[in-house]
Amino acid sequence: MDKAANWQDIKIDFSRVVEANKGLATVVKKEVGDHLSGKRFSILALLVFVTCLGALYIAASTIRTSAGQGELDFVFLLLFTTSGASMPFSFLSFISLLGPLIGLTLGFDAINGERDRRTLSRILSQPIYRDALINGKFIAGVIVIAIIIFGLGFLVAGLGLLITGIPPTLDELFRLIAYLTLSVIYISFWLALSILFSILFRQTSTSALAGVALWLFLAVFFTLLAGMVADGIYPVQDTSDADQVLANTRTEQLISRVSPAYLYSEAVSTIMNPEVRAMGPVLLEQAYGTLKGALSFGQSLLLIWPHVVGLIAAMLICFGLAYISFMRQEIRA
Repeated sequence: MDKAANWQDIKIDFSRVVEANKGLATVVKKEVGDHLSGKRFSILALLVFVTCLGALYIAASTIRTSAGQGELDFVFLLLFTTSGASMPFSFLSFISLLGPLIGLTLGFDAINGERDRRTLSRILSQPIYRDALINGKFIAGVIVIAIIIFGLGFLVAGLGLLITGIPPTLDELFRLIAYLTLSVIYISFWLALSILFSILFRQTSTSALAGVALWLFLAVFFTLLAGMVADGIYPVQDTSDADQVLANTRTEQLISRVSPAYLYSEAVSTIMNPEVRAMGPVLLEQAYGTLKGALSFGQSLLLIWPHVVGLIAAMLICFGLAYISFMRQEIRA
């Protein structure tokens, strides 16, 4: 009798898992379709597409001019990292700037938008669990972000290959894939944050403004704040010694790394530039005796691995807070 009861409990639990997964798949399909067919997505994707094509054109022109003066290394990666005098932004800069807007746009009305349309209680009255709804919205947003970033990255790579005629090496291809994956993780952090705001705030306008305000603070003002704090702890003057200057620089860098925007910027600039051998100040005695040359993909990945873990942790923390808040929130018909 006990064995029969245990098997019956297992069957019931398995049926619940299957039913929950069906609800999750339904939410994901609906949300992906709504995102891809919406005007908001079309406008934002067009904006990112045009700006990145402009960055590609400037990079190709700069590379062509520099190639006439001498041999260039890592030409394929230069398509993504090179800027020009007329446009001081590279492909990396545009994704770093506009990427958070993609995540914020996809999630700022994920829950409160359903509540405003009075469809939230109607959705949950169907055989769809709360966790399936919140998980489905997040997974759908990540899928759309991956479509945009990887599609745009491979498009720029293909056009750059046609322009330069130089195929990428296997190391460069791995670096590009790592960069695009890191960009998806970074933008997914902003998606999770915007979903959290859509749960905490009743009005969609409030959640959108909160997301944009936090983005501006972390991307622009936080670095300035880190410099002010470092100057307050270790003030640097013309008469300061090297230890004081080094302590100031390291303190500023340590505080800046609290910001996911700084972590992402530091990581992608390292993975897309094989000649970067260290992040932060390097003393002369540390540099003495080191071999000059580019790092392999694996060595560059070891440099940025703490940054990758930090970005994934920030994304999971934001989504975890959103998940807990939504599961505990009272929903009235």
